[in-house]
Amino acid sequence: MKLDDLRGILLSERETGRLTATAPDIFERGHEELASLMAKVYELDDPLSDEARSLIEETLAIKETLHELFAIRSRKILALTIMHAEGNYYDREEVKRTIPAEREMFDQITAAIEQCQGILLYNVPHIPVTVEMDGDESGEPEPVSEDAGTPAVTVPAQHKAHLPHTHPCVLVRALEDMDSFMGVDGRIYTLSKGDIVTLPERNAAVLSERNIVLNINLCK
Repeated sequence: MKLDDLRGILLSERETGRLTATAPDIFERGHEELASLMAKVYELDDPLSDEARSLIEETLAIKETLHELFAIRSRKILALTIMHAEGNYYDREEVKRTIPAEREMFDQITAAIEQCQGILLYNVPHIPVTVEMDGDESGEPEPVSEDAGTPAVTVPAQHKAHLPHTHPCVLVRALEDMDSFMGVDGRIYTLSKGDIVTLPERNAAVLSERNIVLNINLCK
């Protein structure tokens, strides 16, 4: 899912107060494009090159677009859940335009509102809602002891590939001033002579080769 495609979908979502029909895997395809762009960055010899900067800026733009798309669609879904809970008319066809994860959110929020209405408005006894948690590889849920606190949320295996990528960092001291630059982690760094900062390992290696920074990581 290219950046221009995502921006076109976002524009359509902005222009209407209703949910638009979209591919159910739009966010997955967006994450695949992010992974592809970052793979290209890692293949470059110079992570500070113009090409690397351009690729990283594109990844940031895709992330921003995905976040805004999620925010707009979520607000529309929340409005639908409130109309449903209040017994007002709402377009059921619009609910059908939700993608699977959004439909699950709609159902969970609707159930929570209805339960709260029962407790507060109709004095219905509270019945705890059971939330299914992912278990181990065998598919069995992990046991939770009675005296345990809030159970830890496990991340489904199919989503682990989309978790934010962590970048090894090193501690360096700047040997001279340098203009702001974007690291492989997507952050903007501005160094002045004498600064002691942590930088992504790849950026630090390039700057060290150019005698711009000195690696001062303590040896173990």
